[in-house]
Amino acid sequence: MAHYAVRESPPLRGEIPISTSKNAVLPIMCGALLTCEDVRIESPPDLTDVTTLCSLLEACGSRVKREKDALIITADALQNPQDEEDVRKMRASVLVLGPLLSRLGEARIPLPGGCAIGQRPIDQHLKGMSALGAKVTFDHGGVTLTGRLRGAVIYLDMPSVGATENLLMAATLAEGITRIENAAKEPEIVDLAAFLSSMGAKIAGAGTSTITIEGVHSLHGTSWMPIADRVEAGTMACACAITGGELLLRSARADHLRSLLFKLSEAGVHIKDTPGGLMIFGRAKQPFEIRTMVYPGFPTDLQAPMMAVACKTPGTSVFLETIFENRFMHAAELARLGAHIRVENRVAVVEGTPYLTGAPVRATDLRAGAALVIAGLCAEGETLVDDEGGHIDRGYCHIEQKLSAVGGDVRRIETVQ
Repeated sequence: MAHYAVRESPPLRGEIPISTSKNAVLPIMCGALLTCEDVRIESPPDLTDVTTLCSLLEACGSRVKREKDALIITADALQNPQDEEDVRKMRASVLVLGPLLSRLGEARIPLPGGCAIGQRPIDQHLKGMSALGAKVTFDHGGVTLTGRLRGAVIYLDMPSVGATENLLMAATLAEGITRIENAAKEPEIVDLAAFLSSMGAKIAGAGTSTITIEGVHSLHGTSWMPIADRVEAGTMACACAITGGELLLRSARADHLRSLLFKLSEAGVHIKDTPGGLMIFGRAKQPFEIRTMVYPGFPTDLQAPMMAVACKTPGTSVFLETIFENRFMHAAELARLGAHIRVENRVAVVEGTPYLTGAPVRATDLRAGAALVIAGLCAEGETLVDDEGGHIDRGYCHIEQKLSAVGGDVRRIETVQ
């Protein structure tokens, strides 16, 4: 756990290497359970969520080995996890359900945890598994699924990313053909499907609203390099937009960040797509309106960093959060820095101000923590971000080192538990 001491910084200049995507790596790690052969994942990000999931996969009978800059997972003694603690720590742990059920015919986990940003039920996961032939039983704070899976047509009530990933994995070894309708379209879904296809899965339509999976008897090992983290890239783009300067976001992909890039362009930030990544120039000068939506709409994970940008942008910016009902907790913390924000239900109105002043603030969730760090880059004096909950380490790889390398005044202060 740590605090982050952030001081007003000059315009950021230089290059930031963007890590592989947490939201791509976690389901890929769970997908490794679908084979008894070695699966090699290149350049996994150094995040607590990855470490936590490694522990869970080991509890599922896998051997997990780090080799140089890679993770090797061998699930040749697969079992249901006996220790529930790691499952409760993170929401992505629910993604072991599909692989466990597919290979063992039974899967049991306690209901998972994660950031307290609103309701995130797993009913879509369970309805889909039931359609594939699983019997679902709730008991003692957990859920158990049993049965042999057979192909089916599954309609998701909403395009849930986690449910799409879980059902996609479960269907790879199901008997017959499965069609997932109203599927999520995120780049992480496309990456997971490509990863599974490299293991021998037969998948078509990933990245569209209808994904078709033809079940196969077994999958084999593979080596895979996950995509770059679009949320980290977007957060660093916001850091440039709030301080000015010129940043190369190494490996960032414009096609994964269209909605953010359009909004930054509206605000007066200049963007250039290059073979090495994204170039971000200048400072936000014009207000903007943001409505979070499922992909390819504006990502809820970048709402907080963009609100930090709005705090220093002249004029009135408006945010409508449609994904999570409790995702404006950072607004009160930004107000402690002098931001002018009014929140009513799912709408936040931000009046830009030329002056923010450093103050002690608290990271209420993962993306809020990052927003407070980048807001501190343009606040007079020192901003001390309290991250006793360890939120930032869950999703940002050495954020203080990356920002410091391009001129940001950010120090990490370890705290003793």
